Amino acid sequence: MQKGFISMQSENMFPIIKKFLYSDNEIFLRELVSNAIDATKKIQTLSSIGKATGELGDLTVEIKIDEQNKTLTISDKGIGMTGEEVEKYINNVAFSGASEFLEKYKGVDENSLIGHFGLGFYSAFMVANKVEIITKSYLPDAISVKWCCEGNTEYTLEETNKENRGTDIILYISEDNLDFLQEDRILDILYKYCKFLPVPICFGNEKQWQQQEGENKDVQVEVPRIINETHPIWKLSPSELKQEDYSQFYEKLYPHSFEKPLFNIHINIDYPFNLTGILYFPKLKQDATFQKKKIQLYCNQVYITDHTEGIVPEFLTLLEGVIDSPDIPLNVSRSYLQSDNNVKKISGYITKKVADKLEEMFNHDREDFQTKWETIQIFMEYGILSDEKFYERAKKFYLFKNINGNYYTIEEYQQHIQTLQKDKDDNLVFLYTTNPEEQYSQIEAAKEKGYDVLLLNGMFDIHFINLLEQKLEKTKFVRVDSDVIDKLVEKGDTFVSKLTESEQNELKTIFENAINKEKFMVIFENLSETDFPVTITHSEFMRRWSDMQKITGNSAMFGANFEKSNLVVNTNHPVMEKIIHENEEDKRSLLVSQLIDLSLLSRQMLTGEPLAAFIKRSLDILK
Repeated sequence: MQKGFISMQSENMFPIIKKFLYSDNEIFLRELVSNAIDATKKIQTLSSIGKATGELGDLTVEIKIDEQNKTLTISDKGIGMTGEEVEKYINNVAFSGASEFLEKYKGVDENSLIGHFGLGFYSAFMVANKVEIITKSYLPDAISVKWCCEGNTEYTLEETNKENRGTDIILYISEDNLDFLQEDRILDILYKYCKFLPVPICFGNEKQWQQQEGENKDVQVEVPRIINETHPIWKLSPSELKQEDYSQFYEKLYPHSFEKPLFNIHINIDYPFNLTGILYFPKLKQDATFQKKKIQLYCNQVYITDHTEGIVPEFLTLLEGVIDSPDIPLNVSRSYLQSDNNVKKISGYITKKVADKLEEMFNHDREDFQTKWETIQIFMEYGILSDEKFYERAKKFYLFKNINGNYYTIEEYQQHIQTLQKDKDDNLVFLYTTNPEEQYSQIEAAKEKGYDVLLLNGMFDIHFINLLEQKLEKTKFVRVDSDVIDKLVEKGDTFVSKLTESEQNELKTIFENAINKEKFMVIFENLSETDFPVTITHSEFMRRWSDMQKITGNSAMFGANFEKSNLVVNTNHPVMEKIIHENEEDKRSLLVSQLIDLSLLSRQMLTGEPLAAFIKRSLDILK
């Protein structure tokens, strides 16, 4: 028997590995299975270049639980190790066998191997108080050896009896980690981290229905449970796949999803970096609380994390699917992304790929693109607001929708509005509504004047139109209930008030005495006789600013008068002369109150006791 000491710089290395290297102790199984996969891929590589002779046989990696002995075993039939290699790879912490293998066999695809840090094996001590390695090299006449360590710097290494090539890692699970001896616990971890690894992984048995030979009936039998799908479709070429394949794969990723995605994007690039994956566009709702942990990040088919911020642009975290790249820089525990130029390049490429797909859909079948617009709009507005470069790509196929259900690109809508405005040199005014029901009367008034009205009722629209006003020259967005709407009249349509200045002053006093001055400001406008006698409007600037503050939760800082409304009195409406010439105070007060309440009612601002009073007053008038 040979005894020795593991080469470390400090006695404190083991506590660091056990407690601080990995973010979650369940990751030990990912690391050990990844090592087993690497050992298997190595023997496949050596066989393919003639360095290993004989049949490879069954290469399935096996995981077994022994509850009685409190052990968890990970077995592979890979390259195995000699005693000297155990000394080199195991007893020297952080020595990477993968890196040495690639150096020795130059030209081998480095993306085929998972491990490069050489620390994964020691994650076993996060859950075990003793670990054994029983291994036999693929080399002819190799002697099998057994390595044993109890979580300190002392180990034993001795010859043993192992008939077949490969390695068994035996973990003696510690008392405070006995949950890792439960089948369901191990199964969950394997499905989480290992379900797409490139070598079959077997754990326990499962029941399947099979037709009994010679009889026309099915029987239930137990068969080995294979955990993983070794050739996930994101590693295949898009030309090899049908839409049905993408749909089935989505169901595997999200088995509890109730809705199918709208469409998908297949990413497949090998230069200047290696990146594959499939992204799905889910159906998003305007009032939804977005889940941003739906994209799964893989490295060589090993699940890493669903925290993809950094590698995936912020707005793309609304999507679902997988991203796989060996070029993603990870820390030694593979738990966190490290920032470098590759990350920025990959992030930029993913953004471009998504934009290209959307543009292709728009150009190929615009009508179908429009049917998906409700979801695409949320995504695109979020992207434009959070990524300056995305706007330049997306502006060609971003769509406006008007209240008639017609769709326009930004350029098309600019041209459309120019045809509606007599003076094309003036600023273009894009009227919009955020609520067609509440703003119905204002919409109808705008339509009667020949205006077009956009529907902008999305959760990002207020921020979005502010951005567009900066991007688009001579373009202004105005809501239909804004205080500037009545000023948007065509040239020649100006009106002179029929009331004298003294009559106007008298009328203003009458209306100011009838309203709450803290909530309303009386404004006179010289409109046509057919326009409403009294309307409620809001300052476009102040209302929009208020909406933005509500979104960010800072509206309280502006005080009570921030959303003060305008009571716009049309001095040219015939009823105004009637009010001026009415000598009976009660009748005049009745007319004014009725006009104000009608305007409030049209804006759904009349509720409670004032509404009851209005109804009673209306009935009295009818009597």
